[in-house]
Amino acid sequence: MIHQMIFAYPKPGMSEEEFQRYWLEVHAVRYASKIPQIRKYMIDTRLPWGGEPLWSGVAEIWLANEEEQLASLQTDEFLQGARLDEPRWAAFWRTVVLDTDAHVLAEPPRHTGTGPGVKLIRLVKRKEGVSLAAFRELSLGKHVELVQAVPGLRGYLQGHTRDGAYGIGEAVLDAAYQLWFDDLESLDAALASPEFREAEDELLTFVEPRYVHQLATREHWIIGPESR
Repeated sequence: MIHQMIFAYPKPGMSEEEFQRYWLEVHAVRYASKIPQIRKYMIDTRLPWGGEPLWSGVAEIWLANEEEQLASLQTDEFLQGARLDEPRWAAFWRTVVLDTDAHVLAEPPRHTGTGPGVKLIRLVKRKEGVSLAAFRELSLGKHVELVQAVPGLRGYLQGHTRDGAYGIGEAVLDAAYQLWFDDLESLDAALASPEFREAEDELLTFVEPRYVHQLATREHWIIGPESR
């Protein structure tokens, strides 16, 4: 299954609160959720944590395969609905789309609405000279054990950019890591822990520090958590 992640930012003149509300209450309900090939659909809204954000939210979409993904882009629900609606609320020139293969390394909690729980999303790019195969092996090797030891961790997923993104060049990012915690306080405590520092030191041996981007988010299921 394709786990697609779409990173978005408000159009000029729209506040982050307005952007998130429109996405959740209008775009997701009236347009995106109508695309029949989408099996599951979640919106992650950015929480007030960290520095100036590159994005204010993330759409997570699950599609069965490449054929259904292509079909979804040819539907009236996409062409006459979701696509036409995007400029009303999102700065489309800042949108980044990643198609990933998901590796669930610690089963995440299932929050069915806007209840408690915080998800940290970290985007990484491998260092120059590190092959894609070596990056994936390192990312899914010792690094997993180090992250699993971080206190307060409630779930852990690595989404690796699919091979198709490298067909005609280099993908903009190689992976999106998702780490779940109970709340922002637990997240801050985890990042300050010796266990996280050890995991981070190991991570920085094979990823480029300047391309590590992260945001803390709250999950909102639109379709799911079970597939339709």
